[in-house]
Amino acid sequence: MQFRQQALSKLQSPEELDLPVRFARPQGRLVLFVTVVVMAAACFWAVTGSVSSTIDAPGILTHAQGSYVLQSPVAGQITGVFAQEGQTLAADAPLLKVRTAQGDRTVRAIAAGRLTSLSATIGSVVATGANVASVERTDGAEDPLIAMLYLPGDSVASVPVGASVDLAVQSVPGEQYGVLRGQVAAVGRAPQTKEQIAAFLGDAQLAEQFSQHGRPVGVLVKLDPAPGTKSGYRWSSAGGPPFAVASMTLAAGTVHLADRRPIDWLLP
Repeated sequence: MQFRQQALSKLQSPEELDLPVRFARPQGRLVLFVTVVVMAAACFWAVTGSVSSTIDAPGILTHAQGSYVLQSPVAGQITGVFAQEGQTLAADAPLLKVRTAQGDRTVRAIAAGRLTSLSATIGSVVATGANVASVERTDGAEDPLIAMLYLPGDSVASVPVGASVDLAVQSVPGEQYGVLRGQVAAVGRAPQTKEQIAAFLGDAQLAEQFSQHGRPVGVLVKLDPAPGTKSGYRWSSAGGPPFAVASMTLAAGTVHLADRRPIDWLLP
């Protein structure tokens, strides 16, 4: 009964129209103002701003012509070695002398290039078709380097020709000299097998490393030249390292894709 009487007395009392009504507290107005400002800034950024994305991939510095594996055409014992690793060979240059049942035979380079690895030593015995050396094809000491990156097949479709690339070179301290600059020159049309990678690099172990997550697609990166630097290429630091970078050096590449407006990511 007490509550009923209070309700009836409340209904019978006149409306207090002369009393001020508070629509919002000062703290509420501040929150509303901040929310409006944030929403306006977000809308402005969605229309005029951009979002950049990147793809990371392992790679290697090499020459555009690739390498080849030299195999012994005969079986026998090696009695002479005529070149050392790092040496430049002319086409048909003698590399090894092998003593066979029919006499001494000379193993020669197939094409001109730089001898990157030599597994044969004097006194060792080789079988016909055994790998004895790897030679990187070059036209000369001035032949420019390129970078070959190996990307997963499902991500390579978004990589355009001309995209900028940053390369962290294994032999160059990045915290001191920065990264090597380049641009995508070509994108492979199909994934490569380990055998195809090994044939181009002349190294089965590297082919295994680049294929450990499946068959990758090769992306050729042209390095930005900078004749005034020791390396001959452009770096993120002023002059780059005070020494030349060698081919067959591992590098980690970051491909910068074209910037997209945020609204493009939200619209179907």
